[in-house]
Amino acid sequence: MSEEDRQRWNIRYSEQQGTREPAPFLRTLADRLPKTGRALDVAGGAGHDALWLARRGLDVTLTDISDVALERAAEGARDAGVPLRRQRLDVETEPLPPGPFDVVLCLNFLWRPLFAGVSKVLAPGGLFIFAQPTRSNLQRHAHPSARFLLEDGELPGLLQGLEIASYTEGWTEEGRHEARLVARVAQRT
Repeated sequence: MSEEDRQRWNIRYSEQQGTREPAPFLRTLADRLPKTGRALDVAGGAGHDALWLARRGLDVTLTDISDVALERAAEGARDAGVPLRRQRLDVETEPLPPGPFDVVLCLNFLWRPLFAGVSKVLAPGGLFIFAQPTRSNLQRHAHPSARFLLEDGELPGLLQGLEIASYTEGWTEEGRHEARLVARVAQRT
């Protein structure tokens, strides 16, 4: 991303009011997620998902391009009394932090080359959790634009070195058409 993109996200996070709850999809996975270990939240914004993971007992690293988002996440961590590592990271030009991570989370951010690096930072048995709207979402919503949408049925083909544990694609209770995935490092035979 460019410096212009970073500034656009900084403005967007500066204008956001209040706190946000963790993603409903993430909360549905509560029974499947570890309560100890390391987690990486990629492009996690102000950290509502990262903080939820930290409150559950995980050692969380939150990455985002926006300095404002990372500062908001730090405030949220202080208020919640949980540790949270933060790293300004442009995943379009910089590698993911070194693992191993027991959970890698990426919700509402699409950068197709990211998939090549996920299996390299996941611990054995670790989970990759991903959700992103698909092109069908445009039937009801103008945003995100087509540039930031998965093609319908595209997500499974993007995985590299990962095997699907669960996958759904369709209209969610929140009214978005999303592809949602939980994957693991592929077992070597």
